[in-house]
Amino acid sequence: MVQLFNAETGEHIGEISQAQLEFLVAQMEEEHPEDQDYYLNADLLEAWRQQGADPALLDLLQKAMADKEELTIRWSK
Repeated sequence: MVQLFNAETGEHIGEISQAQLEFLVAQMEEEHPEDQDYYLNADLLEAWRQQGADPALLDLLQKAMADKEELTIRWSK
């Protein structure tokens, strides 16, 4: 499983599947091949929801955002 963390605080967000990680990688802009940090915001999550993205992944990310408008996450295997 792949672990997700809040990139700013180091707080563990949860586990995602390889398929969910592949979705994130495909959707996000990487600055370099080893990039494992992604910036998210509420509008982006809503766009993914409308595109039919995995509801479990979106729920996990929405929960991690809580009442914030944006979040930077990082992943680790």
